[in-house]
Amino acid sequence: MFTLVPIWATVGVAWNLFSGYSGLMSFGHAAFFGIGAYTVALLLVKLGLSPWFGIVIAGFAGALAGVVIGFPTFKLRGHYFALAMLAYPLALLYVFEWLGFQEVALPMNRETPAAFMQFSDQRIYVLLAVVLLVIALAINVAVARSRFGLSLLAIKQNELAAMGVGINPRRWKLKAIALSGALTAVAGGLYAVVLLIVTPPAVFGMLASAQAMIVTLFGGIATVAGPVIGALILVPLGETLHAELGSRIPGIQGVVFGAAIMIVVLLAPEGILPWIQARRARRRGAATEEALALDATTFVRGIIGPNGAGKTTLFNALNGFIVPSSGSVKLDGRELVGEPPFAVCRAGVGRTFQVVRAFARLSLLDNVVVGAFSAEHTDAAAYARAREAIARVGLAGRESRLASSLTTVELRLMEIARALAAGPRLLLLDETLAGLGAAETEHVLKVVEAIRRGGVTVVIIEHTMHAMVRLADRLLVLDHGEVCAVGDPAAVTSNPAVIEAYLGKRWAARAAA
Repeated sequence: MFTLVPIWATVGVAWNLFSGYSGLMSFGHAAFFGIGAYTVALLLVKLGLSPWFGIVIAGFAGALAGVVIGFPTFKLRGHYFALAMLAYPLALLYVFEWLGFQEVALPMNRETPAAFMQFSDQRIYVLLAVVLLVIALAINVAVARSRFGLSLLAIKQNELAAMGVGINPRRWKLKAIALSGALTAVAGGLYAVVLLIVTPPAVFGMLASAQAMIVTLFGGIATVAGPVIGALILVPLGETLHAELGSRIPGIQGVVFGAAIMIVVLLAPEGILPWIQARRARRRGAATEEALALDATTFVRGIIGPNGAGKTTLFNALNGFIVPSSGSVKLDGRELVGEPPFAVCRAGVGRTFQVVRAFARLSLLDNVVVGAFSAEHTDAAAYARAREAIARVGLAGRESRLASSLTTVELRLMEIARALAAGPRLLLLDETLAGLGAAETEHVLKVVEAIRRGGVTVVIIEHTMHAMVRLADRLLVLDHGEVCAVGDPAAVTSNPAVIEAYLGKRWAARAAA
């Protein structure tokens, strides 16, 4: 039991590295666990290879299996992905039984037992399992604050926004499942060494996948300590009940894990650790905004038009979220049509959204730094760039605040900062002033003017005409997907066709007065 706790905690940490950070629920981690167990067992039985080497090979086998499984399965979403993952360990269970490996016993080596990971003192196995858990936790801690972890959390919380700031979702998901598969397989290899026997139901069965998932969900998904807490509580409880009542109540371990998931769903949906942390959360106060002025010059192009005119659709075409049926989108001679949004972002096109797409459970700084990852190769440089972008929009001093606690204007400014952190030459602002009061609007206008002076070309969609007249060097008017007028603000706002289609005669009368 004392060895199984850190082994299953390691499996939980590995599961968390993938599902906790990517948001894709895996019901199939038993596939990696079983691959690791059988790799160690068969290498020892068939080739006489020491488990010390077999466990290392198992790690590589698990990583390879992660890529092989992940590449086609990432085409699925939500429940379909989870169900597809469930199929892999079940298929492997029948494959290994069909191959005749219903029960593989690890032979004893009496001449050099230590060389084959065979010890009379059971505490050595506990120590090995704890060392493996510490390594897994160290990897988790490193991932949590790295480009890797933040990119995955961004994908989990808002994949469209993540793509818009230059993140390639499939690449990061493949890396995550490969790392997770490797750690799970290593844990499976150690499990085989400890129990000295491997059977398909034990390592590929439903209970193995359930344990990997539930220890994490119970302790706290996307947390470092959550899987350890879950394993410390659930594994001893399950093993004790199995030893005491297993002969009279078959499947009692499954009852324990089933009850655990019910408790989580009903009382603490995010797990025990986040539930405790939430109860200790401090209140955060509001703060005032302050803009920065920068030198240099460029221009602002404004896009106006009635609702449904095609303004946001135009941005989506420019940014790569949709592929136009005809026409061309070029930046410095480079054709962008057909490029995915993250590639368009890296080419120099930044973007905000009509409805703010924040990573709600990340801090202001972390929200912005995922944009900086596209422009910098090191984490230190990315964080420095993110802090600079935050200062440019007047949010310095609020870096640690969660996005979910920010005001409307702060969220708008955060999204501008995130786009700026990617180092764009062209910045697309989609109704950035929507929902803001007069003072807040004035602040954002000053920020946009400062961005223009900083050398970034700005294209802005907005319904607030006094702001557009003030900001824009030229206006483009869309109506029913077609260009209605183009020119300087004075000429456009006095154009009869624009007044008829969008501004209205009352606006024209007020402007004339």
